[in-house]
Amino acid sequence: MKKLFLFMLAAALALPAMAQEVEIVSKQRLLEGVEGPAYFPVLNPTGNRLLFSTEDGALKLHDFADGVTTVVTRDYVAGNDACFGGDNKVYFVTQQMGEDHLIYRTGQCFDVSTRQVAVVTSSQHGAVHAVPATRGGALRAPQQNYDSSTNIGEAVWTEESRVHVIVDGKERVFSPVDSWAGYLWASLSPDGKRVAFFAAGKGIVIIDLRGQMLAMLGNYEMPCWYNNDYLVAQNAKDDGHQFTSSQLLLLKADGTWQAELTKPVSMAMHPTCGGGKIVYSTIDGLLYEMKINIHE
Repeated sequence: MKKLFLFMLAAALALPAMAQEVEIVSKQRLLEGVEGPAYFPVLNPTGNRLLFSTEDGALKLHDFADGVTTVVTRDYVAGNDACFGGDNKVYFVTQQMGEDHLIYRTGQCFDVSTRQVAVVTSSQHGAVHAVPATRGGALRAPQQNYDSSTNIGEAVWTEESRVHVIVDGKERVFSPVDSWAGYLWASLSPDGKRVAFFAAGKGIVIIDLRGQMLAMLGNYEMPCWYNNDYLVAQNAKDDGHQFTSSQLLLLKADGTWQAELTKPVSMAMHPTCGGGKIVYSTIDGLLYEMKINIHE
C-alpha cells in the first residue's frame, strides 16, 4: 500500500512536466529557387521583414508582404552585425581591409521606406556593435558611438564580460557571471523586463534590469526571445575543426523546461524570432520558417 501511494504521488508530481509540450504547426523553406545560400537571418519584431547575409557577405532584406528582396549593401557585413531598429530602419556594420592590413568598420543605416543608405560613423579600427533599440538604433564602438535620436528607448548590448542596458535614458552596466571569454548575443524580452545573453563557458543567462540573475538555461548559443516566457537557442557540437551537429531548442525563461525543435542532424542554427515565427538557417545556407504551439 505504501509503495502504491508513493508511486501515485510521484506520478502526480510529474504531471505538470509531462503535460507541457511543443507542437510544430508548420515548417517551410524560404526563398527556395530565388536566393543562393543565406545565413544569419534576423526577423523584425512583427515578423514581416527578414534580414540575411549572402555567401559573400552582402546584406539583403526580404519583405514577406510583397515578396520583394532588396540589397541593403554589397559590402561585407559579418554575421550578427545587422539589426532592425524601432524606427523602421536597419543598422549595420560594414568592414574592409585598410592599406595597413587592419580591418576597419563603418556604421551605416538603411531606411526601409526610402531604400536609402546613410553612413553614420566614420571608418574605425576595432569592434563596432549594431544595437537595436525600442525607439531607434545605435552603434557602439571604442572611438565613436552613434544614437539615432536623443531618446532611443530601451536597448541592450555586450562588451567583453559586461552587459550594457539602457533604461529611461540611463545606462547600466552589469557583470553577473564570471566569463573569461566574454558575453555575446544580448537581447531584451518583448515586455522589456528581462535580458538574455550568452556567457562563454557558462551558457545562457537571464537577468532583470537591475542585473540580478534570474535563471541559467544551459550551455547553448544565440538565444532569442520567442515571447516573454520562452526563448529559442542553438545547440551546436563540434570536434574542434567543424560542426558535427546543430539543433534548435525551445527553452522556458525560468529554466524549468526545454524541448527539441529540430534534431541534431538537422544542422539548424542562427535562430531568430518575431511575430510568432521562428526563422533559421542550416549549415549549407538553407532558410526555413517554423511556427509552433506551446501546450501548458
